[in-house]
Amino acid sequence: MQESSKTNPRANWSAYPRPQLVREDWLCLNGSWELLQGKNRSQIQVPFCPESEQSGVRFRVAYGPALIYRRSFSLPEAWQGRRVLLHFGAVNQRAEILLNGRLLCTHDNGYLPFTVDLTGALQPGENQLEVRACNDLSHDHPWGKQKKHPGGMWYTPCSGIWQTVWLEAVPEQYIRALTIETGLDWVELHTQGAEQGTITLLGRDYPLENGSARIRIQDPLLWTPEQPNLYPFTLTCGADRVHSYFALRTLSVQEVGGIQRLCLNGKPYFFHGLLDQGYWAGSLYTPDSPADFERDILAMKELGFNTLRKHIKVEPEQFYYACDRLGMVVFQDMVNCGRYSFLRDTALPTLGVQKLNDRQINRRTAARQSFLAAMEGTVRTLRNHPCICLWTIFNEGWGQFCADEAYDVLRALDKSRFIDATSGWFHQTKSDVDSLHIYFKPLRLGKEQKPQLLSEFGGYVWKVPGHSPKKTYGYRILQSRESLVHALRTLYEKEVLPLAERGLCGAIYTQVSDVQDETNGILTFDRAVQKIRPEEFADFGRRLQAAIEKRSEEQV
Repeated sequence: MQESSKTNPRANWSAYPRPQLVREDWLCLNGSWELLQGKNRSQIQVPFCPESEQSGVRFRVAYGPALIYRRSFSLPEAWQGRRVLLHFGAVNQRAEILLNGRLLCTHDNGYLPFTVDLTGALQPGENQLEVRACNDLSHDHPWGKQKKHPGGMWYTPCSGIWQTVWLEAVPEQYIRALTIETGLDWVELHTQGAEQGTITLLGRDYPLENGSARIRIQDPLLWTPEQPNLYPFTLTCGADRVHSYFALRTLSVQEVGGIQRLCLNGKPYFFHGLLDQGYWAGSLYTPDSPADFERDILAMKELGFNTLRKHIKVEPEQFYYACDRLGMVVFQDMVNCGRYSFLRDTALPTLGVQKLNDRQINRRTAARQSFLAAMEGTVRTLRNHPCICLWTIFNEGWGQFCADEAYDVLRALDKSRFIDATSGWFHQTKSDVDSLHIYFKPLRLGKEQKPQLLSEFGGYVWKVPGHSPKKTYGYRILQSRESLVHALRTLYEKEVLPLAERGLCGAIYTQVSDVQDETNGILTFDRAVQKIRPEEFADFGRRLQAAIEKRSEEQV
């Protein structure tokens, strides 16, 4: 594996951070900021969280008291007379934004972007920006896998700013949002903030009227992981111009030969995937560079995988852009709120107690409201990315409540994608898939008459000398690389392939990389060692797809 860059974060994270709504006039605020918490003072390298080595922070973070970030900036002269927007990719967990001592904004989600209009608070010359961020690890807000005392499947928290901070100049009337919907040969665009304009696509201009346009595509090139075709376009509305892109692809559930199948572009497709936690040695939530996203994606594609289940985390948009460009399906989890119970959510379900009325759990109103708001925000932030093919609402009962109602809310937000309402267990009535997690027993299909998805399994451990921690966490421990390769091939040969022939539509192996104590990754946590090689495993991607195609042909 190629090592990631260790140079300054402002250079590494200097690419425009919103790939589907790109403007030319912007200013990156990553780099060195002043950071205070109580009597502790340090310089921090944004966008790395203060718990990480890459941040350069020299004090231990206390959870609860606010982290205070400060820096100054001056605007380019060319921006005079225009509106100035301040964007945050993510600040965990709650944030207050002040400019020149004036409170402008509060934000309560640590995983989603937000924007502040600075125009009325700007002053000539230098401006003083302050961010007050509080991460008290409250379960009333999305918290993911953060634990004050990490271990096993729980990891070091990530506080404060952990994605790009940037300024953008826009005209008085500007495109505030862009929604893209596509089919096999058409695209629809819907805007907010600008009603009239021109769309330049494939060398032709099309009108945007009343904020909408529908364009038929001649000789369409569809998006698949094998051929990730993208269509770039430019949208001009008055003095505002943005660059974006879309892809043509459809998702559907179809009965083929008496079996419910997940279909991509109208054809049965096997989603051969991996769990992707999105943690990085030395930098935790934020890789050293967006190029590290690409290295992970390409390494997994070389092994034959076509899907990543982004687990309990929302990434910077550069990750999804890389998946769009390089051809990697994403199953996107919602980030959990509410209290986790080891007995209820892990121990008893592992023993087989997997039925539960979810109307009586996670009953805190604040946690429920926060989760539903975060789910809506996640969809609105990521919905234009063609790589995302499935949303996961609840994982293994963590914070689960009223899953059927949550399914209805999500379906109203997005009618185009698959929904896994209850990944693992505690299934209710409404879900597009029968989603199972199996670690300690032979793999099997579920009993529901729905497309079958093995949404977690495997988790085999081989610890690499010099690249693994002393602690060990995983679901089967192996003593050598050769034994790991043999065990994985046997698992897919004897269990996954036969299930694909019988109706399995996707399988998500645990996992892309080791994460701290969790040592069951294909890659080591530092990404220095890849434990299996393409020539030892990549054939399964082709064989799994061939298995469902053969079965489908036989049954038609």
